[in-house]
Amino acid sequence: MLLSLVVHTYSLRYWFPATIMLGSAPAYLLSWGAWRLLSSVLPARMYHKLDDRLYSVYQSMVLFFFENYTGVEIIIYGDIPKNKENVIYLSNHQCTADWIIADMLAIRQSALGHVRYVLKDGLKWLPLYGWYFSQHGGAYVKRSARFSEIAMKKKLYTQTQSGTPMYLVIFPEGTRYNPELKSVIADSQAFATKEGLAVLKHTLTPRMKASHIALEAMKDHLHAVYDVTVAYESTLTVSRQRKPAPSMPEFLCKECPRVHIHFDRVDMKEIPPEPLFFRRWLHERFEIKDRFVMAVDWIGFGYAAAIAFGGFMGYKRKGSVMSLMAGLVFGCLSAYGAYSVSYDPKDIKISLLSSGVLSLVMGMRYKKSGKLLPAGIMAGLSLLMVFRLLLLLVG
Repeated sequence: MLLSLVVHTYSLRYWFPATIMLGSAPAYLLSWGAWRLLSSVLPARMYHKLDDRLYSVYQSMVLFFFENYTGVEIIIYGDIPKNKENVIYLSNHQCTADWIIADMLAIRQSALGHVRYVLKDGLKWLPLYGWYFSQHGGAYVKRSARFSEIAMKKKLYTQTQSGTPMYLVIFPEGTRYNPELKSVIADSQAFATKEGLAVLKHTLTPRMKASHIALEAMKDHLHAVYDVTVAYESTLTVSRQRKPAPSMPEFLCKECPRVHIHFDRVDMKEIPPEPLFFRRWLHERFEIKDRFVMAVDWIGFGYAAAIAFGGFMGYKRKGSVMSLMAGLVFGCLSAYGAYSVSYDPKDIKISLLSSGVLSLVMGMRYKKSGKLLPAGIMAGLSLLMVFRLLLLLVG
């Protein structure tokens, strides 16, 4: 009985906001449909102006649930411009909540109504929303050989000709990064190797076609590209393995306490227009994302700092240059090891070497001197570090 009550209470976290959002969608679409008919004899600019306003009102309600209702903490690294701009928003893609993250940034510029998406073609069949996204100025694209450059260029060119404000959201990976889909990740990495590009571990290899066409079609209309990297907390297991990012229902169930967003505004002059150079530029951007999204080994970096601090204190108290040198050398070695573990949880060799040597050396010193500080403490920390690294290897 109690368990059933808990389960029902938990599900209400999702069903309450979902019912309101989905329940109000038909009324919103009816209002939009009426305006669409009335504006058919008016200039396109007038249609988009009120359409953007209606969309902003509806999405503001959606954002209330995803940001205020959930109580999620949004941490933004970088400065978002205060003024509205015509931009392309490029981001890594992990889950359906990524769409909402774009809204969270747009509303901070009062540009929520200007958000439009480049989406996979299959999403046009999404009930209620699928057809409307296209009418709002978004574009649906097919993958690989079925990709229609002409259709996308025509759609975007028409928007720019009518002076439509543009906050165009594109996920260049083409599909979501899910650590459970090993074959998708392997195919992505194989493609990067084939093209002579750096292999990415925490994002998929970006495809440049849709992004390049958008830049080319709207080059005289755009002010900048917003390069955005999103990292969701609670996507790391005890053994430091990635797990899927939260879906929209999970997000509404308050399973994500914080979202870290790295924001970088790139001026149009800094982006190479040639396809070959643009591909390199885009991939380099995703290399930066790959490092940002990686699960940082804070324990390893803390251990490295403790080693360096111990060496410094030995020099300060006893004037021991040897302690200072040993602290710096092993501290730097451990920090590099922590960086390696951050990028690949199985790459423990540097950290294991450093902590293993220190556990032996400091253990022998503790046995000889019997002093807890610093030998005993450092030997204990190093031994715990060795056990932790071995658990990472077998986990």
